[in-house]
Amino acid sequence: MNDLLVVTLLASGILYGTPLIIAGIGELLAERSGVLNLSVEGIMLMGAATAFWTSQSITEGPSWLALTAAILVGAFVGILVALILTFSVITMRANQVVSGLALLIFCGPLGLSNYLGTVGNLASSTGQHRLPKLDLFGLGDLAVVGPLIFNQDVLVYFSWILTIGAGFYLTKTRAGLHLRAVGEEPNAADAMGVNVVAYRYFHTLLGGALAGVAGAYYSLSISVNWVNNITAGAGWIAIALVILAFWRPLFVVIGAYLFGVVTSLGFTLQALGFKLPAELFSSLPYLLTLFAVILASGRLSKFNLKAPAALGLPFRR
Repeated sequence: MNDLLVVTLLASGILYGTPLIIAGIGELLAERSGVLNLSVEGIMLMGAATAFWTSQSITEGPSWLALTAAILVGAFVGILVALILTFSVITMRANQVVSGLALLIFCGPLGLSNYLGTVGNLASSTGQHRLPKLDLFGLGDLAVVGPLIFNQDVLVYFSWILTIGAGFYLTKTRAGLHLRAVGEEPNAADAMGVNVVAYRYFHTLLGGALAGVAGAYYSLSISVNWVNNITAGAGWIAIALVILAFWRPLFVVIGAYLFGVVTSLGFTLQALGFKLPAELFSSLPYLLTLFAVILASGRLSKFNLKAPAALGLPFRR
């Protein structure tokens, strides 16, 4: 039963949807603070390149050690890149759109991530380490739920915990309430004694770390070979997901898995012998994104699930 097409598609949807969840939740937290980070794609590529480089450099010791180090390096690099953005848009009050796009170009497939891949000669070697499936409680072979729930890697489970934690944080904690206030009415939050700058710095840097981890997932789980532009626009889809999810963590997960299924559809059908143009399936996630954004901007917007009021606006006391 686990070989059925629907189970295969759902399992692939989880695989391809996981980095979208991790990056999407990070972007959601940043935008909730009022910072629009358009450099997510570049940060993911930097995380993918440095994580792969790290895993290839550690040739001795257990595999879990190399994988842990690679993920941490990806997160750290994500923080460093996001720090450039936060200094520009929060401290210097530069335009958030221009700053994000400039950083994306600097780190993107024609920039620093490509340079690191070339200098490190990453494309010439097959990955030595790959995130293993955990087979929780030995239930990985159960019909349907086994491969979908009990036989995933650690970052899949991390993405689920992250989503639950983000939802609880935003709705049930004082810090989450302050974050929402910073994104909606920063001057009012400042008048109440909330450190607006600190909240924006912390949550944007956290978003950068998560984007770096999401990028690492591509080079440590989805693919075991380095190729330039390995994320193939996933950072843009993650940003779109935040909008389509109306800045709600649970909706990010639903949207991410939907896009994951669509992304994996072409690979799955081709593996089953269907002869269809690869370009058709590779374009489907982006067509779905366009359709969903139009839908969200139209009929669904009547539910008053809008962007944070101060999103993209500099804070001045």
